[in-house]
Amino acid sequence: MPDEKKFQQLIDKIKKLQASGNYDLSLEEDLSIAVMNLISLEEHFFLTSQKTGKSDYLDLLQQTREIRKALLAKMIPQHEGETWCITKHLLAATMRLIEVGTKYQTDGKNQEADTSFTQAYKIYSLFWAVRLKLLNLKDIKKVVKPVSVDDLVNQLVDCCQE
Repeated sequence: MPDEKKFQQLIDKIKKLQASGNYDLSLEEDLSIAVMNLISLEEHFFLTSQKTGKSDYLDLLQQTREIRKALLAKMIPQHEGETWCITKHLLAATMRLIEVGTKYQTDGKNQEADTSFTQAYKIYSLFWAVRLKLLNLKDIKKVVKPVSVDDLVNQLVDCCQE
């Protein structure tokens, strides 16, 4: 099955859950965007502390991190293995790809912007697949060779097959 079809099936599962009324995805979408921004703030506080030599920024980083952890815990109350970190990094990658797309768009590089936005949406969809337990991460076996990001995404999407 082509990757786009698998991706669309994943999106359809998310929409079906949303339509069932079992999840308030609009509230959780807002929370996920807030977490993305808090992750970005953590990065900026770190970099600013290093560039200025002022440790006060590290204190702000810690305060921001605690808020981010509390909000993410509302979305991922029970996690197994690395799912907590997986969700955090999926949100961080989504935010960065959105920012890259926006910068490309500002520079008039619309094709590059579209590619970045599409990648951001796919990564964000993977976040929701993990969040809503649409993927069975236990089925992912030991990786015996180095994999690209595309290979990893393909493995994750393959886990959805019934």
